[in-house]
Amino acid sequence: MSAAATAANYVLTLEEIRNLTREGGKPAETLMNVVALIARRFHTDVCSAYLLEPDRANLVLAATLGLRRECIGTLRLALHEGLAGLVAEQVHPVAVEKVSQHPRYKYFLESGEEQYQSFLGVPLIDRGVLQGVLVVQTIDSRVFLGDEIRMLMDAAAQVAPVVSEARTLDRFVAPAQERLWALARNLWWSWDHDCVSLFRDLDPVRFRQLNNNPISLLTEMPLQEIERRSAELMLHSRINYAYRRQQEYLQADKTWGGSNAGVLRPRPVAYFSAEFGLHESIPIYSGGLGVLAGDHIKSASDLNIPLIGIGLFYGQGYFRQRLDATGWQQEDYQLTDISQVPMEPAIGKNGMPVTIRIDTRSGWIGAKVWRIKVGRCDLLLLDSNVEGNAPEDRELTSRLYGGDGRVRIRQELLLGVGGVRALREMGVTPGVYHMNEGHSGFAVLEAIRTRMVDEGISFDQAVPTVAREVVFTTHTPVPAGHDRFHADLIEEHLGPLRESLGISHDRLMSLGRENPGNHHELFCMTVVGLKLSRRANAVSSLHGEVSRAMWTGLYPGRIEDAVPIGHITNGVHVPSWLAPQMFRLYDRHLGAGWHMRSGKADTWEGIYSVDDAELWETHLTLKGRLLDFVRRRAVEQSERRFETAETVQRLGRVLSPDALTIGFARRFATYKRANLILADIERLASMVNDPKRPVQFVFAGKAHPRDEPGKRVLQQIAELMRDPQFSEKFVFVEDYDINVGRFLVQGVDVWLNNPRRPLEASGTSGQKVVLNGGLNLSVLDGWWAEAYDGLNGFAIGTGRTHTNMDVHDKRDGDDLYRVLRDEVIPLYYQRDRDGLPRGWIKRMKRTIRTLGWRFSADRMVMDYTLKNYVPAAGGTSSDMSRAS
Repeated sequence: MSAAATAANYVLTLEEIRNLTREGGKPAETLMNVVALIARRFHTDVCSAYLLEPDRANLVLAATLGLRRECIGTLRLALHEGLAGLVAEQVHPVAVEKVSQHPRYKYFLESGEEQYQSFLGVPLIDRGVLQGVLVVQTIDSRVFLGDEIRMLMDAAAQVAPVVSEARTLDRFVAPAQERLWALARNLWWSWDHDCVSLFRDLDPVRFRQLNNNPISLLTEMPLQEIERRSAELMLHSRINYAYRRQQEYLQADKTWGGSNAGVLRPRPVAYFSAEFGLHESIPIYSGGLGVLAGDHIKSASDLNIPLIGIGLFYGQGYFRQRLDATGWQQEDYQLTDISQVPMEPAIGKNGMPVTIRIDTRSGWIGAKVWRIKVGRCDLLLLDSNVEGNAPEDRELTSRLYGGDGRVRIRQELLLGVGGVRALREMGVTPGVYHMNEGHSGFAVLEAIRTRMVDEGISFDQAVPTVAREVVFTTHTPVPAGHDRFHADLIEEHLGPLRESLGISHDRLMSLGRENPGNHHELFCMTVVGLKLSRRANAVSSLHGEVSRAMWTGLYPGRIEDAVPIGHITNGVHVPSWLAPQMFRLYDRHLGAGWHMRSGKADTWEGIYSVDDAELWETHLTLKGRLLDFVRRRAVEQSERRFETAETVQRLGRVLSPDALTIGFARRFATYKRANLILADIERLASMVNDPKRPVQFVFAGKAHPRDEPGKRVLQQIAELMRDPQFSEKFVFVEDYDINVGRFLVQGVDVWLNNPRRPLEASGTSGQKVVLNGGLNLSVLDGWWAEAYDGLNGFAIGTGRTHTNMDVHDKRDGDDLYRVLRDEVIPLYYQRDRDGLPRGWIKRMKRTIRTLGWRFSADRMVMDYTLKNYVPAAGGTSSDMSRAS
């Protein structure tokens, strides 16, 4: 081939350059297009652009085809490092056939470049000034010819203006953009109000439309627009301040965990949960269990407890809820765009992305592992959508709580066994295995297997050794709510693991049976969790009683009170659920840094010094935000159903700021009795339509896709929106998620909770209301049974139940109406000359003072640490409980 023909193959035409740079203000996108084009034109496996940082002493990876995308903006090297640094240092091309033999070669583990042999780098120069380095690499050794070097130099000269623009505007160089991205990539931002407001201020409407996702906002917002908005609103100092606070938070050494959980530093807690509710933009949760897990890991971060979360990445998450014209729930599943989630591949101790494989009787299941930064903690998520898996297994982690028993056991195999293997691949040796509910019970079996291999001991020797390190938390107060599997499913999926444990099928099955001798009994995940742990707890005092009674049969010869299941009552992560307005009020009256002491009782004493009018006005502001949100969502729902213009207009004015507003939001399981308030429609109608003392209700919640009775209850509530008696006073907000919950718990006057006692294990939504000054009206079940003191909220019933369900429901329904009529409504509407409900405000202050510290996730995680984690890891200095 002639020299002219060779040149024609490599050269970039002016038209191609113009096409690449047609859309100004998006140099990151343009750079990606440039490197992709050059890689194709030069027939290389890699093409990367490194930009010179403002200090002109370091390069940063700005675009690549071939190296790991997650390194963009984070992989940095000094000019004296590596071959790319040599190009910039000499301002001269560098061509190397075998890079490992070059004295300047430096391998960056995170980049994935170890497989590439050859290297050609040329300087990027615009108007005589060095802007960066353009690099191509190939897997096979390759001698780059002089013509090829010259052609890459020509290509670099042609694209250098693009690089110059990138250095001026791009997020990888400009400090404001770089710091915004650093903030967005760690979920610490989601519970820092100042940080959230930064992203919201960039574009409030679009931020809301993007489900409050800063990565989505920064991805689609041209960099020139970010810079313009930052200048207009003078955000630069706020961005710098937020970034400094994030770095100080991550690097702090004087923490509660540092003083109380040092034994966990080298061997952290491995916290397994089937779902994690961290933020509405990461849909890997369905309800209370997931939100509790999310709050747990956030508080562990705040306290600096060494903890790693392990879960599954559900590509379609939980379903999106829509109601049709009849009020019947419809489910939609939407694929999550991974690029819009702040996660990256987990890197193992070998420097490669972590993958795991589990053998079953019917083939193997593989998974990759993602990592999300949650403040100081990591969350690892296993994803089965990988090449090599059977088509059904690629879909295995697509949906949360979807599929049949076979899908469920395979998900739980991934979560438990796969989770332990992922930790091992990353070089992590846990000091504690905490199973949040039975879904992850197989993790203990894998931990036993690894202990047998590491120490050369038998199964019977390894069981007590591992069990001492296992903490098991049960959340389910009814037998039907615990996962159970047939023996054939257990053998199909755990057969290879069982053989490596050296035990028989019957022995394995006995670990999951209440009665080991009953060969017809199914394998129960909760049973294996209880049998193979030395520390087990329920999630409230009453739930502890229920759990001990439920599982007495596992402990022959023990009376019910001696069953070894304690309780640690759930709490909520204060910064995540507290409204910014209330946060600022507490700042003024509880002292600086109060939120870092929210788990201590004396922190909340200052609430009594708050002026009644200040507290009430703050509450009314939050109530107004709630009503605006509800109206906006109601209008959107109505327009989607193509309802009449008159209906849409009416919904835009629904609810009154002057009316007592009661909220109810939770899973629409029948035992939660969302329709208890509908027991007497005439009494309800007279109550909500009282012109002097009106009451209004906001409902939200999802029924499980296969729960037909739950869907019918939901439909009953939704139908009231079309009933003339209730249309102005009842609103159902579709698609309940963390965002909807946030508005509700921050703005309601009263939180209604009326499950059928004792079926509510704990419940945490009412605890979130406490933080924001709302009052609870609840059955004495779960957390409220130990929280209510007669003056810090309202109780339905006396805590008594009845064996006849109809009688039970009738009594509670009657008492609900009585408490509303005789206590709640009169107290709310009793005003003084200033228009203030002094009695109501007094009760608000009491609920904050008596409950704010007790039901915070900080208190909960401190309890887990001192009573479970540290002892399980062997970190206690004194324990004479076993002395005779």
